[in-house]
Amino acid sequence: MPAFIFDLDGTLVDSVYQHVFAWNVALRTCGFELPMWRIHRKIGMSGALLLRSLETDLNLKMDDGTKKRLEKLHGEEFARLRSQIQPFKGTRELLQALKDNGVRFAIATSGGLEDVQPLIDMLELDDGVPVISKKDASTPKPDPGLFLIAAEKLRSPSHETIAVGDSVWDMLAAQRAHFLGIGLLTGGYGESEMTSAGAFRVYSDPGQMCAHLHEAGVVTAQT
Repeated sequence: MPAFIFDLDGTLVDSVYQHVFAWNVALRTCGFELPMWRIHRKIGMSGALLLRSLETDLNLKMDDGTKKRLEKLHGEEFARLRSQIQPFKGTRELLQALKDNGVRFAIATSGGLEDVQPLIDMLELDDGVPVISKKDASTPKPDPGLFLIAAEKLRSPSHETIAVGDSVWDMLAAQRAHFLGIGLLTGGYGESEMTSAGAFRVYSDPGQMCAHLHEAGVVTAQT
């Protein structure tokens, strides 16, 4: 059976719009104006690439001090919003179904482990589930580094590995790693955007994916 690699923010936990708001606050605090919808289109990139994209939209070059301040402000604001975040409906059921049927899976997040650990704790994972974070891969999505390291941890070859994410950046990274990609609409991207970026299946949320695991080659007691 296949092994699965899950993105975290916006895929398993409902945190995309908290990130959008946190980046908006950080930008405004530093004197920059950018509409929230423009920020939303960047969520799913890791921090360094997101900042590079912000520079392009703002038509300016930020110095290292400004970038560090933006990241710090974003982290502080996101921490204040963390109490609003919950796993998506169906997330725990999906992960439990994989566990019950002996399917290996890992979490691969471009966030720093100190920032995402409270979100990971919400998932109530077994100790043996690999968690790959920003410290494990120096290059950001859509670079496939995070996914490739997660596959190594799972000892899963590319033809047996499926990456699950909520953004086009996840799907592009999956393609570059030669994995199949499953897109979820929980991050605000449209179905056509996800399929254009390489998703072979698109589901509304983790619950719908759980009901269609057979489409990914997972044999369950109900299949």
